Amino acid sequence: MYTIAVARLLFVTGTPADVSGGSGTFVGISVLRRALEARGHEVAFLAPAPGRGASLAGRLLFNLLARWRAPALRADVVVGFDLDGVFLRSDGAPSIASLKGVLADEARFEHGVPRVRLTTESLFERARARKADLVLTSSLYSAAVIEREYGVAAPRIRVVPEGIELDRWRSALDSAERLPKDPPGILCVAHLYPRKSVAVLLEAVSLLKTRAVLRVIGTGPELARLRRRADVLRLGDRVEFAGHVPFARLAAEYRRSAVFCLPSRQEGFGIVFLEAMAAGLPIVAAKAGAVPEVVGEECGVLVPPGDPLSLALALEELLPDSARRSSLGAAGRLRVERFEADAVASEFLEAIGVPEHA
Repeated sequence: MYTIAVARLLFVTGTPADVSGGSGTFVGISVLRRALEARGHEVAFLAPAPGRGASLAGRLLFNLLARWRAPALRADVVVGFDLDGVFLRSDGAPSIASLKGVLADEARFEHGVPRVRLTTESLFERARARKADLVLTSSLYSAAVIEREYGVAAPRIRVVPEGIELDRWRSALDSAERLPKDPPGILCVAHLYPRKSVAVLLEAVSLLKTRAVLRVIGTGPELARLRRRADVLRLGDRVEFAGHVPFARLAAEYRRSAVFCLPSRQEGFGIVFLEAMAAGLPIVAAKAGAVPEVVGEECGVLVPPGDPLSLALALEELLPDSARRSSLGAAGRLRVERFEADAVASEFLEAIGVPEHA
C-alpha cells in the first residue's frame, strides 16, 4: 500500500481561464490540478484576472507581477506553463517549465500576426525552458523539438502525457441529449488556427460521395475564413459551424457522431483525440506531430498532412463501414485508459520528484 508525500505546488499560467480562450492548454492544466488535489496535494494557482493577460503585453506584465507574488505563496515546487514563469526569481523551490505546446514549432505553421506573436513568445519560452530545473512536455515529438529549437539537453526533459477525466466523460456521454444521427456526422473539435488544417477537411468533405455532415466545434482566428471557404465550396448544409458549446452539448455531439476528424499539420499532443477515444469514435487524422503517439494505428486512420484527397478517401471508406468504425472505436476506449487523469498525475509527481512512500 502506498501513500503520497503531500506537496504544495504552485501553478503559474497566463493562459485564459476558459476553454474558448485557453483551448487545450486550459483543459490540460485544469485536469491535472484536479487530479493532484484528489490525491491530497495543495495546488495554488497564479493566473491573470478574467479578461486580462490575453495580449502579449498583458501576458508579459502578468509574468513580471508573478515574479514578486510567487515567493509569498511558499510552494515546494513551482510549475510554469509554456512561457509563464520566465521572470521568476530563484528562491530555493524547484522550478519546472511545462511546455504544453512548443511555441517555436507552432509558429512555423501560422502566418501574419499570429505567427509574429508566437515567434516572439517562443523567445521567452526558450529562456524559460533553458533556465528551469526541469522541462516537462506531453509527447516525444515535443521533447525532440524542445531539444532542437531551445537547446535544452535531453536529460533535462521529461515526457508526461495529457490526461482525461474518464469518469466525468463517461457520465456526460451516458446522460447526453440524444441528437439525430442521420445523416452520419463527422465531428471536428479545435481552436481554429491554420495549423489545425480544418480548411483541408472542408476540401475533403466537398469530395465525398457518401452522405454525411461535418460539424465543427470551436472558435479562433480562422473561423471567418473557414465560413467563406465553405461557401466557395458550396457545402451548404453539409457543414455546420457551432462555435464554442457548453460541456453537455459537446458530449452530445461526440455521442451522435460517426467519425472524429482533425487533420492538424502540427500537434504537441491533442487532448481532443482522448475525448474522441473516450466516446468510442474512430479517428481520422494527419500523420503529423504527436498525433501518431496519441492515436495509434489500432484506433484511427492516419493520412499525409495537407492532402484533402487522401483525407476524403479515408472518410469515404470508413463512414459506411460500421463494423470497422466499431472496431476502431472499441480500441480507442481501451487505449484512452492509459491517459486517465489519476495515472497521469502519478507520472507527473514522479517526474518532478515528489515520491510515493511505502
